[in-house]
Amino acid sequence: MADMERNNIKIVRDAISLQDVRKIAEHWYGTIVKGVVDVKRKVIALGGEWHMDANVVLLADGSAHEDLWGFNIYPDERGDIALEYVSLINIRPAQGNRSMEIEDAKLRGSVKEIVKTLIPDLGL
Repeated sequence: MADMERNNIKIVRDAISLQDVRKIAEHWYGTIVKGVVDVKRKVIALGGEWHMDANVVLLADGSAHEDLWGFNIYPDERGDIALEYVSLINIRPAQGNRSMEIEDAKLRGSVKEIVKTLIPDLGL
């Protein structure tokens, strides 16, 4: 991934507007934003062609691999359908997750709470 593209991945530490999320979506896919959450540090990275792009940005920022989980945001939706817990980086048999979707309900709840805090206008 080129440095210019890496600069278009945003690490979110404080709440951002839906308008900002839409701008990220427009840069990459239009109607979807790929994201990665660090469940320990409670930050997210948004953007990238692949979830791995945001994953790499968070690792460089000090995150640990085992704390990172991928998701998708649909900024034109509201409520639970605005957040999808699916990513190739979520396939982690050693951590008990054997599919692209985050299977553990408690972990999904943690991801949802972090995204809800950082993107409050999604209405999660």
